[in-house]
Parts: sequence; C-alpha cells; structure tokens
Amino acid sequence: MTTTEPRLTSLAHGGGCGCKLAPAVLRDILKDLPQAAPFANLMVGTETSDDAAVWRLNDEQALVATTDFFMPVVDDPFDFGQIAATNALSDVYAMGATPIFALALVGMPVNVLSTETIGRILQGGASVCAAAGIPVAGGHSIDSVEPIYGLVALGLVHPDHVLTNRGARPGDVLILTKGLGVGVLSAAFKSGWLDDAGYAALIASTTQLNTLGARLAGREGVHAVTDVTGFGLLGHALEMARGSGLTVELTAGPPLLDGVEALAATGVRTGASGR
Repeated sequence: MTTTEPRLTSLAHGGGCGCKLAPAVLRDILKDLPQAAPFANLMVGTETSDDAAVWRLNDEQALVATTDFFMPVVDDPFDFGQIAATNALSDVYAMGATPIFALALVGMPVNVLSTETIGRILQGGASVCAAAGIPVAGGHSIDSVEPIYGLVALGLVHPDHVLTNRGARPGDVLILTKGLGVGVLSAAFKSGWLDDAGYAALIASTTQLNTLGARLAGREGVHAVTDVTGFGLLGHALEMARGSGLTVELTAGPPLLDGVEALAATGVRTGASGR
C-alpha cells in the first residue's frame, strides 16, 4: 500500500517571505524592546531593519549573523530546501560578508510528511550551502503543524567594509542584480496557473546565490546594499531611504522576470501585497 502525501504548499497558510509580518505590525511589536546602544561592538542592530546583525570581533574581522526561515513556495522538497537556504545566505552577502557556516532550522508535520520528504528538504538546503563553500554544522528541529525550513547563517567581513542599508548618498543610483516578480510567480504556482517556463524562471532566480555582495565590500562607490525579498522593491527601498535620510525616486520600470507582467495583469498577487 502506498500513501500519497499532500502538496507542500497545501500545508502552509502562506509561502516564502509572504509569511512575514507586515512592517507596521513588526514595528509595533518591537517598539518597546531596549536599544542595543550599550554594546560598543554591535556595529549593526535593529535600528534600520537591516539584513543582518554585525558584531566587531577585532580590527580585522566582524561577525555577520542572521536567521531566515519560511513555509513552502513550491511542492518539490529539494527545490524548497534550496530556495530557503539561498534566501537565508543572501542576508549575509547583503552585508558584504562571506558565509562561514550555517545551522538548520526545521519545523515539520512529522505525522503528515515522510522522513524521505523531510530529508530531501534538508538535502536541498545542504546543496546550496555546499555551493557557497560552507557546512551545515548543526541546527534544531521541532514537530510543527506547518512545514518550516531555513537557516541561521554566519559570515565574516572586515569591519571597514560592512555594507548596510543606511549608507546611501544623494545621487546614488539603485542597481538591481535580479529581475523582480518571484512573489507573483510563486502565487501563480500555488494557484495552479504557472507553466513550466514560469516555474523554471522561479527556481533559477530563487536558487541563485547572491555572492556578488561579498565582492562589493570595500568597493569604491558602493554605499548601501540590501536584499529585496518579502517587502518587495518599494518596501526595501523605503527602508534604505529612511535609514539614509533620503528619498528614493523610481523613474523607470524595474526589470521583471519572464511572465510576471502578464500574470500580474490577470490579477495574480502575493499574499503579502496588501499588507
């Protein structure tokens, strides 16, 4: 007798970074937490909603630390693991750092999903870490109602070369390193409207490591960097503007992944778009 497992996306009320709390809700939750000002070695904390925390170790090294996890955006377990791991490591690269190792965060409905399926999710994440040249050195797992996977990711950068989302200067040009529209493609997939070409575009973008970030550290003319994920171009551009005390002006349509414009025109929206 064989048992047919449910689609991964059917087990989640939201997928990917669409699971994030709305920015206004998050600010309200965090507003009464103490500031980290007394810690002299904390170079980057929560003040400007940056991609990761940064702690000065010595004159030559700073530790970059972040965590990121979410529920499935696709049904293939290996692809889901790859996407989640790539997303987590991206926050390290966005600070100009090079990853050194990761820890896995795993929450799975063990009475619904087989150990083989859960194992494939972890294998997908481990394959991305291997491509980044780092190990998955441990982690934590729980029995959860919804499938959740992600990483704690750690990296190193020179203290003088840390990239933040608050360093933009008047006249800077905003450069995108990937096309936009992953959220629309994933929403179309969950609704059964995404064709094979669209799925290929989704996977190609979400599993491409943003290693460029580490190469930008210390480069002249690069003043601010951020990772565009769940809050979209507008949300993350707003964080950069607020952190830098500037205004962002968008004068041209941003590059979109193939098929995104057509899907959006039919009304496909991400679950977080309204929030």
